[in-house]
Amino acid sequence: PPHPKRRAIPPSPMLRKTIELKEKPVQAIAYVSALGVYEIAFNKQSPDHRVLAPEWTDYNKRVQYQVFDVSNLLDAGTNVIGAQLADGWYTGMLGPVRWSPYFPKRGAYGINRRLFFQMEVEYANGEKETIVSDDSWKIYNDGPLRLADNFMGETYDANKEVNGWQQANFDDSRWENVAIDKDVKINLVPQVNQPIEVVETLISKSVSETKEGHYIFDVGENIAGWCKIQLEGEPGDLIVLQHGEMLQEDGELYTENLGMAVQIDSVILGATGKLEYEPRFTYHGFRFVEVKGLRSQPDKNILEAKVVASDQLRTGLFSCSNPMLNQLYKNINRSHVSNMHGVPTDCPQRDERCGWMGDAYIFAQTSIFNRDMAAFYNKWIIDIMDAQSERGTFPDIAP
Repeated sequence: PPHPKRRAIPPSPMLRKTIELKEKPVQAIAYVSALGVYEIAFNKQSPDHRVLAPEWTDYNKRVQYQVFDVSNLLDAGTNVIGAQLADGWYTGMLGPVRWSPYFPKRGAYGINRRLFFQMEVEYANGEKETIVSDDSWKIYNDGPLRLADNFMGETYDANKEVNGWQQANFDDSRWENVAIDKDVKINLVPQVNQPIEVVETLISKSVSETKEGHYIFDVGENIAGWCKIQLEGEPGDLIVLQHGEMLQEDGELYTENLGMAVQIDSVILGATGKLEYEPRFTYHGFRFVEVKGLRSQPDKNILEAKVVASDQLRTGLFSCSNPMLNQLYKNINRSHVSNMHGVPTDCPQRDERCGWMGDAYIFAQTSIFNRDMAAFYNKWIIDIMDAQSERGTFPDIAP
């Protein structure tokens, strides 16, 4: 049930824009950002593999934008730009719960999710045109993504899916016109750190039934990310995935350490009763996933885990003759990857996940041994400076 102090999270808005190009452009560069997090596609194709953009900054000081070369995704004639928005770190609930003025409230920096878009198109004869996020875009606010929050998880209703909404012949006459917010005064800066991406996929090691209809999948390692699951049932079935790091002595999922971060993804099956589901606007810290609502004993292969992190190049390795030391080093690297999501966090699971200054100070040299952290820390140092008070003092966390 929702916390009495929480504002309800509305469904993720779907945004649509059709453009007419007189010929295939020789170059098309798109600049995109959001208040919240966004997903964007050009003729149904994603421009790259990043997720959870534009990532966490102090939105009162600066917001990162991303640059995409979409030249190969556009054609002569009608093209469709499709986008979706969710709360992310801008509107979503933030920790740490013990003293945060935000959590468990929604709207840490603001309530209204916004998209920024600007695309520069150049033709073979040198002619140029610009497409921007103006009032010609259309919006639909009753789509399938019913709820999305980093701590709470995601709720997806396949019955609300809008078929063909990113195709040129889609009739959007019943969609509303977007609202243009001229009051947003944001310092837009280019993203200098590596994007957050799916960096690894883990196959389930086992699945066991703890009590009737409750199946626990073990993906083998404690990670940060989400699951991709193949579902089959009856129309209207509710499938619930709850994520946790450990099992209790009786084999049930242990969630007490999560606090108010419920880490639950819920899926409602549509008319076909079949669905391949993978979240896009949340992430969890977990090794075990309890799945409820399946109609029969599942095969372990219906679920795989996606490791989600800032994609840093591995630069340092360690190996020795002692298996325990090697396992310790592997654990250190897993913890490292689990706590890089635009900022160096303290944990990826409970109601916290903040850029603690002390934690990063202790781990900085180890992290630099393991990976190329230059761009990541350059970005975070700006977060630290943004958090500095007028007196010159620094807070415990940044942003």
